[in-house]
Amino acid sequence: MVSGGGTFVLGFFNSQDNPMKRYLGICYNEVVPMTVVWVAKRNNPLNDSSGLLKITDKGLLVLLNNNNNIFWSSNSSNLTQQPVALLWDSGNLIVNTNNKESEYILWQSLDYPFDTLLPGMKLGTDLTTGLNRNLTSRSSPDDPSNI
Repeated sequence: MVSGGGTFVLGFFNSQDNPMKRYLGICYNEVVPMTVVWVAKRNNPLNDSSGLLKITDKGLLVLLNNNNNIFWSSNSSNLTQQPVALLWDSGNLIVNTNNKESEYILWQSLDYPFDTLLPGMKLGTDLTTGLNRNLTSRSSPDDPSNI
């Protein structure tokens, strides 16, 4: 998935340290070397060439492994009918309703920072939800895990 203006791309990539480690992430599009700005389940990658990202009819993003089991989920408590997933040119992957008049975001990747501060990203604890947002370093330039 490419953002509307082509700045970012969402897709699968392998660790150069270990090609069997496969991640779902957002990176700058057409920038060499690849610059990853967000990774789903970064400390526990897929260990084969499997992986399917889909949006459920209730509005959850789910990453399925080779057995069609949920490997990662956006785990939003806000569910909707007619959900859509969009990758914005800010690098934010969002899920919201297909209602064009609604700007309510059900889930967004900016709430789960990686090691790159993007415009619009908030850091610290959200006192309403308790969500703690902070940047964490990666193991190496080619391995997005932080363990």
